[in-house]
Amino acid sequence: MTPPELLAVLNSTRQSAVLYGDAFDLFPQLPVASVDLILTSPPYWGMRDYELAHNWDILEAWRAEGEENRQPSYEWYRANGGVLGLEPLPEWYIANLVSILERGKAALKPGGSLWLNLGDTYFARWSSIRLKGRQGLGDGERLRRKTPMGGWRQEKNLLLIPARVAIALQDQRWILRNDLIWYKPNVPPRPETDRLAATHEHFFHFVKRPTEGRPKYYYDLSAAGELAHDVQQVNVAGGRDGHSATFPLKLIDHRIRSSCPPDGVVLDPFAGTGTTLLAANQSGRRGIGFDLNTRFVEGAQRRLDADILLPS
Repeated sequence: MTPPELLAVLNSTRQSAVLYGDAFDLFPQLPVASVDLILTSPPYWGMRDYELAHNWDILEAWRAEGEENRQPSYEWYRANGGVLGLEPLPEWYIANLVSILERGKAALKPGGSLWLNLGDTYFARWSSIRLKGRQGLGDGERLRRKTPMGGWRQEKNLLLIPARVAIALQDQRWILRNDLIWYKPNVPPRPETDRLAATHEHFFHFVKRPTEGRPKYYYDLSAAGELAHDVQQVNVAGGRDGHSATFPLKLIDHRIRSSCPPDGVVLDPFAGTGTTLLAANQSGRRGIGFDLNTRFVEGAQRRLDADILLPS
């Protein structure tokens, strides 16, 4: 059954709604073909804990079941205390993220789009996970965990996680239309002296594969930005409400205006502080957000209530 908050947005009696919960569970509660655009930046692998409790011994729990040679399902991972982005192996993260996004495919209209922002990471046998913050930055408390080496999991190896996620989605019949490079000129300095500074992230544009013929989807190139190029320079936005990885409004506004029709529905299944929903509202679209952190959900709704005059 579709929650009343979502029905209000879908029926155009409310501009936005933010729901507490796992996108894996909430995606199927949306009516089929009810969303025009899914635009999101999920937790990156091995970066931060988002104030959620995680089972740091989950790999040992999986080994105890005698299943080490294959990957667990997201249902098993979650039921045993796992949090998306804190998987003991990057392979698990890729599979989990794809499993979650696949649950949203039915809700996306045939002419809809998925814009997915992902950052990469370097492998370290003893990785640093910043509590509430970006990996390796700041002076706050950090957690060290041992990650098994093997295959492409080698010290200092750039893991190419965005590309691996994109290929995994292609394997699930998603059509990749663009790999937009987000260039971040104001990233803080890093201590490494043996490589270039990482100043970009990927923003993938996917559409659904049709049952026959070529994909047809809503797209307004004139709304894609002053320069409709696949490299966009946008400064990193500051944190908000305890969330250290907020979307820059400028980055996503053009994605919304170009990939969602006016008065359409934009869904962010990892809503954080609600910037995507706010941008959707300000562009005349409607927004739906999901998040597992109750504080983020409450903060996002406060932002929306303060900046947008919602219908009574």
